Amino acid sequence: MELNGKKKLHALSLAEKIQVLEMLDESKMSQSEVARRFQVSQPQISRICKNKEKLLADWCSGTANRERKRKRESKYSSIDEALLCWFHIARTKMWDVTGPMLLQKAKELADIMGQEFVPSIGWLVRWKRRNNVCFGQRHPARAVHAPEPPCDKGLAPASLSLPQLLKDFAPDNVFGCGEVVLLYKAMPGREWEGRERLCVALCVNGSGTEKRKPMVVGRRLAPRCFFGVNTEALPVLYRSSADGQLTPELFSEWLTDFDREMGRQHRSVALVLDAERRCPDLEPANIRLVFLPPRPRHDDSPSPCPLHPDIVRDFKSRYKCRLLGKVSSIGSETDSSLASIAASITVLDALHMVAAAWDKVQPSLVERCFGEASCSKGKGSLGLSSLAPPRGMSLEDFWRFVDMETELACPPALPPAGAYKEEEEEEGEGEDLFGSLPTKADALKALGTLRRWFECNGSAEGVFQQFYSCEEEVERLCC
Repeated sequence: MELNGKKKLHALSLAEKIQVLEMLDESKMSQSEVARRFQVSQPQISRICKNKEKLLADWCSGTANRERKRKRESKYSSIDEALLCWFHIARTKMWDVTGPMLLQKAKELADIMGQEFVPSIGWLVRWKRRNNVCFGQRHPARAVHAPEPPCDKGLAPASLSLPQLLKDFAPDNVFGCGEVVLLYKAMPGREWEGRERLCVALCVNGSGTEKRKPMVVGRRLAPRCFFGVNTEALPVLYRSSADGQLTPELFSEWLTDFDREMGRQHRSVALVLDAERRCPDLEPANIRLVFLPPRPRHDDSPSPCPLHPDIVRDFKSRYKCRLLGKVSSIGSETDSSLASIAASITVLDALHMVAAAWDKVQPSLVERCFGEASCSKGKGSLGLSSLAPPRGMSLEDFWRFVDMETELACPPALPPAGAYKEEEEEEGEGEDLFGSLPTKADALKALGTLRRWFECNGSAEGVFQQFYSCEEEVERLCC
């Protein structure tokens, strides 16, 4: 209950402030209407507009904490900036940066500037949070490249050299990374459009026991369906680029995070990549990069790839089964056509289906695929996914639907940048998404409805155990 009738202050995170700016620019809504939908005051929206350039600069820098709600300037801002500059120089030189080292350097900088300042652990924690800094051990490392194939021969001998390059790594520590183009709302027999495309980066180790969180790249910086969503809590990483592709900058960001995590786990791993990802600036400390040579033109002989085609196909088949199931279940309860229901699928819907499909890819399939590619010691014959086609769809038609992206003669054309507003209307991400955010009472009531539905309609064994875990988490968040 609110005390003394005072309204509780609702501060917006950096990501939400960017959504506010996009909404004001693209939908031409008034500041008062935007304020009501974000449950904040109109003056707060006005301040966001006033600081538009600074907010966009923070967002694009990649160093700002995107979920941070208030940006209080440090009393010792000059020391903050000087220490951050020194930190970046230290990382460039691959130094082992530690907490005590930063505290000592901050004290030295304060003395040089003539300021009476004694840095504490609490100050360091806040400094790291303000500047989105995390650090671990950094050790010089060099990337390993598989030898290029001779120009006068139509063979790719990379498969012969991979076991030698990876002989020091167990299958658990050999990772393959690849990209998947996904027409995330396309239906069988329906014309595809460029705006329906997402790029998904998948990474898994040779034993299939460690699947990295997928990175999904779209065109929109903050899709309207992200209203009120904490993007850091999503089961995938969402990033954006002008053409919806995995750019070198986005890949470097992903690789840096991967390297830091391996450093925290004190692991040394190998990462197999396509030659096109080769970049002289990529020198991770805990990851050995193994680049496969370009595949010779007109060569049909088997050659290794970072992510086996059968893994990609299994992932896509599970995604598209889930898409068809979602559309069909909604269609059975409404009078809407399947095409109109599919058109209402949002990027946020797609992100959850991507996570669910990737989670369902079996480790045994991954291990067999890595074994065939000579990336691990696993053995076994490969086969197509055992996933049954949806009801009413032949196996041949289903696999044609799964392989839709690879059968396209050319990549989907991207709409011009000025087509954003029309795109939103066609995607169905309309005004209904901007109702009030669900409350704790709404969440608890929804749990009761879902449990009652399971009780009345029956469920598979183990569903209630999963439901209880979900129920406990909701109740924990509501306390």
